[in-house]
Amino acid sequence: MFFEKKDKTPSQTVIEDVCKIKKGETALIIANPATAAIAQNLYHACIEANAKPTLIYQPTKTSNDFAEETVVGAIKTAPDVIFSISECKLGKDEKAIANPMKADDGKMYDNTFDYLLNGQKSIRAVWTPGLTQDMFDRTVNINYKLLGERCKALCEKYVNAESVHVTAKGGTDIVVGLKGREGMIDDGDFSKPGSGGNIPAGETFISPVVGSCSGKIVFDGSMTFSNGDSILETPITCEVVNGFVKEVTGGEEAKRLLKDIQTAEKKAIEMEKSGKLPKGQGEVYAKNARNIGELGIGLNPAANITGNMLEDEKAFRTCHFAIGENYDGDAPALIHFDGVVREPTIVIKYTDGTECTVLENGDLKI
Repeated sequence: MFFEKKDKTPSQTVIEDVCKIKKGETALIIANPATAAIAQNLYHACIEANAKPTLIYQPTKTSNDFAEETVVGAIKTAPDVIFSISECKLGKDEKAIANPMKADDGKMYDNTFDYLLNGQKSIRAVWTPGLTQDMFDRTVNINYKLLGERCKALCEKYVNAESVHVTAKGGTDIVVGLKGREGMIDDGDFSKPGSGGNIPAGETFISPVVGSCSGKIVFDGSMTFSNGDSILETPITCEVVNGFVKEVTGGEEAKRLLKDIQTAEKKAIEMEKSGKLPKGQGEVYAKNARNIGELGIGLNPAANITGNMLEDEKAFRTCHFAIGENYDGDAPALIHFDGVVREPTIVIKYTDGTECTVLENGDLKI
């Protein structure tokens, strides 16, 4: 069965089954006024689990805003679980961007949240940029065992991958380099320190090798912009050369995307001049505003394309690419804009010359 019996509320499912919060564990819930109802329900579900939750609110933040200092301070206490239940974004970490933190493996982090989750692996987390009550009610109570099996099987297909060729009827035709990269999953199992992901869950994703992508992406589903997400009325075409977006064409939405990219480029330079980025990093962040930072495949059977990327990127029969920052830490940027491609065909090529089709015209082939 794709869907679980609804003997639990979505909040109980998140607390008990997704995060598996135990008696006495600490949980920090960060919300905005618009997400208050969901945050309150998670708070009460934590109480029912005999955990120790704290609920804190901040104004709604966009991808260009900084989180409140009090919120970053609360994150620094490193609770067992952090929930970012945001109308748009959690917000950037102003002090960490100016003075990035280095993990034991040498990776640098410009956000305390990411440092604790991925660098220290001392917390587990859920983040939900754009979550609505309707989405929460529809997409949470699914079969996580089946989702986990599909995520794992698809992720394993990336082992020893050289590249992936993505095509679609809408016009997408791009080759993405993957040599040395590892696939990642958002399978709804956030029960161990260092694990985390979205609610709704349901995707596999991978960071392309920086500079490796060439071809054309035609976004024909939905798109993230600096101030929110939208279903696309007119497809956006991005010409990609040596890993970076060189040209953006289409209608008014294409102009909107290009303006947002250019704003991120300009702001990165300004932030270095004002000391908010380390010396030399302004140019790096500006360049990576055009980087292809992610290729993801949606696997949540309850998700639909609604114009809200948190759900759209999880929808079956789709893939998505991100413009901007990646997940491997070698392409920092001020933005990470996801865009959905409908009914793609995805063929993985391996270092030994063999190939494997994982999606064909949107249909899962594993």
